[in-house]
Amino acid sequence: MADIARLDAELNDLIRQGKALEAFERFYAEDVVMMENDQAFEGKEANRRREQEFFGRIAQVHSAGITSAAVSADGVTSFCEQFFDATFEDGNRIRMEEVAVRTWRDGKIVRERFYYKGG
Repeated sequence: MADIARLDAELNDLIRQGKALEAFERFYAEDVVMMENDQAFEGKEANRRREQEFFGRIAQVHSAGITSAAVSADGVTSFCEQFFDATFEDGNRIRMEEVAVRTWRDGKIVRERFYYKGG
């Protein structure tokens, strides 16, 4: 079994550095299911497009980071609390706080669900 705490820390470090797309390519499985609250998006290709579209519309990031992280006792699920404040090219600004819950298999994320407020 892969060391999920180490992998999750590496993923979170890339996110802190503003390298979310690089983290996506490295840590997400081809069959990943990503969820925004209750809405599911299946497959790496579909989620890659969503991530590229989201980050491609950002004009300025004001602040972003991860405030806490943990791994479940079974070593399969990781959690992190993060924040994001950015302005898009159209002038709209978002301030988000969210919790990401990640399920890992063979060193890759196979399911990630975001619980958030704001936007």
